[in-house]
Amino acid sequence: MAGKETPRQKMIGMMYLVLTALLALNVSKDAVEAFKLVDKSLTKTTENFSSKNELIYQEFDQAASENPIKAGPWRNIANGVRERADEMYDYIQELKIEIIQTAEGKDTEALEGDVIIVEHIRKIDENNIPSQILVGSDQNGKAFDMKAAMEEYRGFLMDIVGNKNVSVSSSIEAGLNTDDPVIKGEKQLWVNHMFQASPLIASITLLSKLQSDVRNAEAETINFLYQQIDAGAFKFNKLIQTVITNSNYIMKGNEYKAEVFIAATDTTQQPEVLVGKYETTVNANGIKEYRMIGDYQTLTVDERGRGIYKLRPTVLGDKTWGGLIKMKAPDGSIINYPFQAKYTVAPPNVVVSPTAMNVFYVGVQNPVDISVSGASSDKTYATMTNGTIKRGTTRKFRGSFIASPRTPGQIANVTVTAEINGEKRSFAPIPFRVEVVPDPVAKVGDKNSGSIAKSLLEVQVAVFAELENFLFDIHYDITAFTIEITDRGFTVTEASSSHRITAAQKTLINRLKRDSRIVFTDVKAVGPDGRQRSLPPIVLRIE
Repeated sequence: MAGKETPRQKMIGMMYLVLTALLALNVSKDAVEAFKLVDKSLTKTTENFSSKNELIYQEFDQAASENPIKAGPWRNIANGVRERADEMYDYIQELKIEIIQTAEGKDTEALEGDVIIVEHIRKIDENNIPSQILVGSDQNGKAFDMKAAMEEYRGFLMDIVGNKNVSVSSSIEAGLNTDDPVIKGEKQLWVNHMFQASPLIASITLLSKLQSDVRNAEAETINFLYQQIDAGAFKFNKLIQTVITNSNYIMKGNEYKAEVFIAATDTTQQPEVLVGKYETTVNANGIKEYRMIGDYQTLTVDERGRGIYKLRPTVLGDKTWGGLIKMKAPDGSIINYPFQAKYTVAPPNVVVSPTAMNVFYVGVQNPVDISVSGASSDKTYATMTNGTIKRGTTRKFRGSFIASPRTPGQIANVTVTAEINGEKRSFAPIPFRVEVVPDPVAKVGDKNSGSIAKSLLEVQVAVFAELENFLFDIHYDITAFTIEITDRGFTVTEASSSHRITAAQKTLINRLKRDSRIVFTDVKAVGPDGRQRSLPPIVLRIE
């Protein structure tokens, strides 16, 4: 960027012009003519400020296009400064135009649109109109509003610069100073001191001087802002070769991927690494700021500047953790860098598979646990031939798959697909035999054979089916059975069309004597597969 005068030089130059203008007040008309030369010089100086400022704005645009994240926020702040400076400059320009038009009429040759031709001003020594407009008869002139606007503009710039650069802030304070001066021991209002009974050309010149101050303060501020683009850039003094792999455990057929790069570090300072929750806010300048919230952990940092995070997880599943890395920038400010990482907690990867027992039963929910090393449970999928397989949704089967085979006697192949490191991979199908659930055993009074007390048999109300020594909890319904007894040498039978013992059947039971035999025959049952089954008879002897 082009070179410029120091703030002190500019301040001295501007004060010299002010003194020159003040000394010229209330002197001869020939001396007042000299104000035209002063005003032309001020106007030229202001134009030079504007041109140089425009070059800086162009450099902001260039820097933001090359690195929008780094330079973009500072360019946005600079554009805000330009907008406020233009508003202040135009506000003063409108006052100058109003004074000239009031004194010489709207068709004056001294105006070409919004441009003032100072050489064509005729009523250069008119001293009533400027005072009426700027000071007012009751101290209500427009210069008081202009003074308030100048102070607001100064405060806006000071909020941006703050205490980050004492030289710039001091220059802005001095250049835009509107404090009431003390003259010969008496305090005067700044507006009266500047414009009371001032000749028209002197008022125009003083207003031009204020416009020059506005552009000078703008230049100071945007130069400061441009320097901030790199003010917080870190300087590193050590390079470290780094290799980060997708996993140190690779299954056969899977891809091994590694990122190889150079990492830079500053051995003169250690970062502070905080692990926990943090919040993100955006300040008025559009820059993101980060702050830890709640309880958080400060990691131990080793000699290489790396925070060491250790824990022993006890809960299975996918976990996300993160926090902030705090470092001091070269300009002394603290910069927070957010980070986040994920890991998966899985059970010990030991699988014992009795391949001869790979069997599915028709009509029941067959739970299947499926896991693939390197893949989370929600990234593991399964399909099946000769039936369907889907994820368990009930609390009992949550985390498992449920297989529902279709045709017994045929093979059901289960194919597993898993997403590992962003890529899907299918594995060889695993065969399962498909069989029907074994027949249950019919019982009455919890007996299927042997002896039974007549009193116990008489209180029974139904016949039940029980599937003995089977892994699944399966319920069968008795749909029919027949009671058969021998009475006086004749075989007597009574049938039931449900599982309940009928009244006629109870009459036969009541006729039984000691050592006589009763047979529950033609027992029918239906299980969860809907198939009707014929069960072996129940043969009992009365004690």
